Amino acid sequence: MTDTATRIAAGLEQAFVEFGFAEPAVETLREAAGVSMRTLYKYTPSRDDMVLSALEHRHRRYLEHIFGGLPDTGPGALAEIISRIAQWMAQEAPRGCLFHAAVAAAPQNERLRELLKHHKAEVASRAARAAGIEDRELDLSLIFEGLTQSWPLHGEAAANSARRLAESLFAG
Repeated sequence: MTDTATRIAAGLEQAFVEFGFAEPAVETLREAAGVSMRTLYKYTPSRDDMVLSALEHRHRRYLEHIFGGLPDTGPGALAEIISRIAQWMAQEAPRGCLFHAAVAAAPQNERLRELLKHHKAEVASRAARAAGIEDRELDLSLIFEGLTQSWPLHGEAAANSARRLAESLFAG
């Protein structure tokens, strides 16, 4: 991804976080991207492409935040992953998952639905490998989804619950 494409994607991501997916006009998105309308459309020819670019950028940032330099393996890795997800929610997504918000705004968009599935599957798969419980990807996915979906209502209490549920994956 070029510097310009990355800058556009980062600006679009922040605009969608701030304004949601229905509200911002293309001019607002252009301002957030910090480029001319011509450049915006060169890199993202449609509004759908703008949303996808923003979410793909967010996906890369999320993976780096959650898995970058993970210090442990096993239960310690999983506890750290949950702490990092909670930190992400507090700092980057206090109103909930941006991927789910995008799909909710355009439920018939198959590209968005596939990106959501890919994002969630990759997070669960990487976490399962890091924790050494490759056969528990679905369990991890449910724990992480519960955490991210309940964060806006329960904050750190949701993270504490996720930690307790994660510990049970290693029992027995």
